[in-house]
Amino acid sequence: MMSFSQKEIFKKIPIHLHQFIANQDYDLYYNARDQAVWRYVMSQLSHQLKFSAHPNYIEGLEKTGISIEKIPSIEEMNKCLSKLGWMAIVVDGFIPPQAFMELQALKVLAIALDMRSIEQILYTPAPDIVHESAGHAPMVYDAEYSVYLQSFGEIGVKAMFTKQDKEVYEAVRHLSIMKGYPSTTKEEIKQAEENLNNKLNSVTVLSESSLLTRLHWWTVEYGLVGTVDNYTIYGAGLLSSLSESKSCLDDEKVKKIPLTVDAVNTPYDITNPQPQLFVTKSCRHLIQVLEDFADQMCFRKGGAESVQVAIDSEIISTCEYSSGLQVSGLFTRLLKNSINKEIYIGTTGPTQISVNNQELDGHGISYHTKGFGSPVGPICNLMTPLENATEYDLIALNIKREHVVHLEFVSGIEVIGVLKKIHKKLGKNVLMTFENCTVTSPTGDVLFQPEWGIYDMAVGLKISSVFSGSADKTKFDVYPSKSEETAKKIKYSEKEKSEFLIYNEIRSIRETGKNFKRIEEIITLLKNEKSESWLLFLEILELLKKGSKEYTDVRNTLISISKINNKEKHLIDRGLNLLDSE
Repeated sequence: MMSFSQKEIFKKIPIHLHQFIANQDYDLYYNARDQAVWRYVMSQLSHQLKFSAHPNYIEGLEKTGISIEKIPSIEEMNKCLSKLGWMAIVVDGFIPPQAFMELQALKVLAIALDMRSIEQILYTPAPDIVHESAGHAPMVYDAEYSVYLQSFGEIGVKAMFTKQDKEVYEAVRHLSIMKGYPSTTKEEIKQAEENLNNKLNSVTVLSESSLLTRLHWWTVEYGLVGTVDNYTIYGAGLLSSLSESKSCLDDEKVKKIPLTVDAVNTPYDITNPQPQLFVTKSCRHLIQVLEDFADQMCFRKGGAESVQVAIDSEIISTCEYSSGLQVSGLFTRLLKNSINKEIYIGTTGPTQISVNNQELDGHGISYHTKGFGSPVGPICNLMTPLENATEYDLIALNIKREHVVHLEFVSGIEVIGVLKKIHKKLGKNVLMTFENCTVTSPTGDVLFQPEWGIYDMAVGLKISSVFSGSADKTKFDVYPSKSEETAKKIKYSEKEKSEFLIYNEIRSIRETGKNFKRIEEIITLLKNEKSESWLLFLEILELLKKGSKEYTDVRNTLISISKINNKEKHLIDRGLNLLDSE
C-alpha cells in the first residue's frame, strides 16, 4: 500500500530542496478558531465562485482533497493529488523563487503552512494555506493548466536573476511576515515597506526572473480565461480572495486586457487591488504565451549576449556548450571576436563541470576551486566540429594522447600542451585534459600557463544555452539558505484559549449531531461574558433552527456586534446573507 506520509513524500524531493520543507503538525498547529476561519472563507468562496470560477475549479476542490469543513492535511491532499500526477509539501512562508519553480517543475505544489488569522480573514499579505491549497491545487485538475504550471516551473527555474532580485525577495518576505503578525506596529510596517521600496528602486535592469514573475502574477495568480466580455477566474490569488474574487468582476473599475506576452511589461502591486487583469483565450493559450517569452530567454538563445547577462547578474550561472558540456560558476570573463561571437569564457571561484545535469567525476567545486576558463568555437583545418570528431579525424590533425598537441582556433586562440585525456559523453567529445599547457588569446595575452597545473579545455562550437544556478544541484547547491526569519507565532490570551474550547464544542455538535442542549448553555455563557466573537456566534447560528427564539436571539446579537464594530459589520453581513440564502 502506497504511503502518503510527510516522511515518505520528503524522501521523493531532491535533497537540496529539503531545507525549505516544513512539517505540518496538524493537531498542534491549527486551533479550533483557525478551523472556523477556514470554514467561513471556504463557505463564502464556494458560494461566491459558483458561477464566476473556471468550470473545473469547484470539482477540482474535491479532486485535490480540499473540503469546506476543515483545513486540509498534506497527507489527504497527496492521496488525491497523486491520482493527477502531482504531490504537495508544506513550506514556511515565502521560499526563494528558484526553489519554488524547481518544485513546480517536479509537479510538486509548495503549500504555505500558516492559516490566516481572523483579523486578516478577507486578505492576508503572506502566503497561507487557503491561498496555496484552495487557490492553486484545484486547477491542476484541468489537464491543460497542469501542463502550463509544470512548464512554467521548468522554464522559471532556468530564468536569469540577479543579486538585486534576491534582496527584493528577502524584503518582500520580511514585509509579509510583519503584516501577517497582528501586534506589529505601524512603524515596523512602515520601515519594512520603505526597505522594500528601496530595494525595488535599486533595480536598474529587469531580469528574466522579474519579467517571468510578472507573467506568473498575471496568469497563475490573477488570471482570467475566456474573452474580455465573457470570462471566468482561474488565478489562485483571485480564487482565494473574498474581496478581489468579487471586485475583479467590475468591468468599469478593473480593465480586462487580452493576454499576450506583452503582459510582462505591466508591473503589479501586491499591497493593492489590481487595476487591470489579463484574459487568456484558454489554458492551452497560456502555454503558447509562455513559449513566446521563453524564446527570448538566455537558456534558449545562448551566445555572447547571454554570457554577458550571466556576468552582469553576479550570481552562479551555467553556460552550456553545443557539445552538452555545462560549466557552472560565477562568470567573470568573456572574449568576443569582431562580430560579437563568444570565443572564450571564464569563471572565478568554485566551478562545476557537468553533462546532462550530472557532474563529471572529479570535476566538482572541490577540484575547480579557483575558476575555469576555456575557448569556444571551431578549430582551424578541422571540417568537423571538434565535439563530433572521430578518432580518425583527430589523428589526421595529429591530435593524439600523450603527445604535444597544438590546437589553433579560428578565433586566433591557441592551446599547446600534452594531451592526457579526451572525455566523451553521449557520443560527443566534451572535455580535453592537458599537462604542461599554455593558452593564449588572439592578441597574445596568456590565458593559462604550465605553472598553474592541469588544464581542462571545454569542447564546443558555441555556447548554446545560459541559465541561472548550477547544472547538478545535488553536488553544487547554490540556492540561498532558508531565511532565518520565519513567520511569527501568535500568542493567545487566556480568553481566546477559552473561546477555542467553545469552538471545539460547536464543531463536535455539528459533526456528531449530538448534545444540542449544550448550545443554550454556550449562548448564555457568551452573553454573560459579553463576548464579541462574531465568528463564534455565526457558527452557533448555523446550528439553530431558523425562526426559533434562540436563532432570533443570536442573530440580534450578531447585528449588535456589527453596529459596535464597523470593521466586522461586512463580515457578519456576509455570513448572515449566506445563511439566509440556504
